[in-house]
Amino acid sequence: MTTLIVELSVPEMEKATVSEDSLSVSLADGRRISVPLAWYPRLFHASKRERQRFRIIGKGEGIHWSDIDEDISVENILSGKISAESPQSFERWLKSRKTA
Repeated sequence: MTTLIVELSVPEMEKATVSEDSLSVSLADGRRISVPLAWYPRLFHASKRERQRFRIIGKGEGIHWSDIDEDISVENILSGKISAESPQSFERWLKSRKTA
């Protein structure tokens, strides 16, 4: 039996936008991908101002939101991977926001 191994090249992100309900990224290969904010609970629960305060990192490999300590890679967006944060960790983060 043989196994086929496919190596995928992930295009760089050129631009990102965040709306009330989605995260959209424009890629160097011309694609524009949108995913629901519900996939990323910290981003979903962030304020509009916090959502807009991000920077593209790693030469277009991902996005970082320092205000909410969130990182999302282009590879995960393209793969359809949702946040891997545990429910316990998210609950601690959410409680810390309510007491701040």
